[in-house]
Formats: sequence, structure tokens, C-alpha cells
Amino acid sequence: MDQNVLNLSTQLYINHHNVLLGIVNDLNQLMNNVNDNLTIKRIGDIIIKLNSIINENKNYFESLKNDLSKIYAKMNKNFEELKFNKDNNKELLNHNGRYYGQVINGLPEGKGAMTYNDGDKYEGDWKNAKFEGRGIYTWNNGDRYIGDFNNGLKDGKGIMYWKDGDRYEGSFRNDKKEGKGIYYYYNGTRYEGDWRNGKKEGKGIYYYYNGDREMGDFSNDNKIGKHILLTFTGEVKTQNY
Repeated sequence: MDQNVLNLSTQLYINHHNVLLGIVNDLNQLMNNVNDNLTIKRIGDIIIKLNSIINENKNYFESLKNDLSKIYAKMNKNFEELKFNKDNNKELLNHNGRYYGQVINGLPEGKGAMTYNDGDKYEGDWKNAKFEGRGIYTWNNGDRYIGDFNNGLKDGKGIMYWKDGDRYEGSFRNDKKEGKGIYYYYNGTRYEGDWRNGKKEGKGIYYYYNGDREMGDFSNDNKIGKHILLTFTGEVKTQNY
């Protein structure tokens, strides 16, 4: 933006010299410091006032009117950009860390990212300052969760990665593995089956890294009852727990 948006000639001051001089000085100053919606409103009010004078002196102000039209077009564009960048995406600082994203009533709401003081990070959907919807949470130790959240907790479908190489893909409820899911161990073994309260509970199958398969019931993360083992060589074995 030029330092002086409008430069009125002597001819344009004929009828409203003092009024125009003050208006134009204000407008030039505001146009060089557009940083919030209040400033844009003030610029709009000034343009309306200038237009009123223009309508009374059409013969002298045709060139000025053209300039005002250009400014109005630029202000409309700036208003939309500020509406998004200033109103919907803000930075919030608190004792937990730094948030940047959409805000409603002073709280994170919509899309946003939070960097915590301990190094943890969350990026995704928010509702009433809590994780709600889809998001990614990364712990400072390298663990990471990608999936659904509800009321600030892992809830729904998601994938949990551990820094040691283990991975879980499946259902969560109240921040814990719940329902159907697959747990992949770093050594190549995996478990497919039922989970409850974060532990194996119900029917499940172990697929061992050497090709063996073991099917049976689980309770509180432990094998129970009769299990059937199918070895990679085709043998069938049974084991009671």
C-alpha cells in the first residue's frame, strides 16, 4: 500500500477544505495500520462520509470516487482475510502451553494445534477446549496416536504407535483399547481379537512371527481355557490354561 493512498489537489478543497483535509489524513493513517476489524469499520465510515461529500460535488470529485472504489474493493478482500486469520485462528497461551487455531468464546473450538510445555503435541478437532473428532496426539517420548477423540479421550477408531515399534489398530473407548482390534508386536507377532478396558478379553488369535497360530479365550490379558495351536508345519496341538 502506498504511504499516501489519496492526494487531493487544491481544486478538490474548494467547498470542504478543512473537512476533507482531516478526513483524508485520517484515512491515510488508518490505511497504513490495517490490523483489526475495528480499523476496517472506521475506514468504511470515512468512505461513507467522503461519498456524501462527493455526491454534493460530483464535478470535482470524479477521480477521487474512482480511487475510493479501488480502496473499497481492497478493504473487502482484507476484511475476509482478517475475518479468517484474526477471528477464527488465534494464539492462546496458558500454563499448559501454546494453542493456535480456531477459537469461539475464548476457547479452542474447530481446527487447531496445541504444543504443551512438556513437549507433547496435539493437532486436530476441538470442542469446548477438548479434543473432539479426528486428531493426532504425539507424546514427547515418540509415541503417537492417530484417530477419533471424544471429550478429550481416545474414543472410536484409531491407531496407536509406540516408540519401541509396537502398534495397535482398532477400537478405543474412554482412552483404552475396547472392542475389536489388532496389536502388532515389534518382533512380527500380532494378536487379533477382543479387547476390554485396555486388555485382551474374549476371543482372540495369536499369529506368531514363526508362522504358528494360536486360538482361544482371554481374560484380563491372560490366556484361559482350551487353546488350539496350529504350527507352521501343519500340526494341531491343544493347551489348557
